[in-house]
Amino acid sequence: MKYRFRVAKPFVRALAKLSPDQYRAAVRAYRIFKQNPFDPRLRTHKIHRLSAQYGQTIYSVCIESDLRAVFYIENDTVWSVAIGTHAIYRG
Repeated sequence: MKYRFRVAKPFVRALAKLSPDQYRAAVRAYRIFKQNPFDPRLRTHKIHRLSAQYGQTIYSVCIESDLRAVFYIENDTVWSVAIGTHAIYRG
């Protein structure tokens, strides 16, 4: 499926707070993500607690050891909503 990609404002703010190394890792991962959000290198998985909380399927991708990005899909649009440590799963 061909997706359109959008980034929420909280994602942009959190991205700006990353260290330079984390930022570079996020950019590398985003290049893969835009080709296929479910690429095995990203280890995409559902976040069940957040999915139940928000009433839609919420996914996470692994960028590096403790850096994750959270997104959901609405029709043909992929919304990146958060980036950070596992703390972002707390909603």
